[in-house]
Amino acid sequence: MMPTGSLDLARQDAGLSQHELWIRYFALGGMTPALELEAVCHGAMVATEFDHDRIAHALNERFTELGRNHPVPYSQDLGESPSPGHGAGPASR
Repeated sequence: MMPTGSLDLARQDAGLSQHELWIRYFALGGMTPALELEAVCHGAMVATEFDHDRIAHALNERFTELGRNHPVPYSQDLGESPSPGHGAGPASR
């Protein structure tokens, strides 16, 4: 699992607002509402593999546009996968 808040740090590093990230995520087939996506990025909710991979892809596409590498890992690259189903759930601590 990614460290808490690391998706939001990646979003900031990519120069995207929460809304811009949500638009990119939605365009890739993500269905989580914008407020829940923000909670996932801050670590307050856990993304499913489906949603995590769409968030990661949206961020990595932005990094590519900036001429950078793909720093955000996909669920298969994480040691511990996010939840397998659809829809975000509360973060367990």
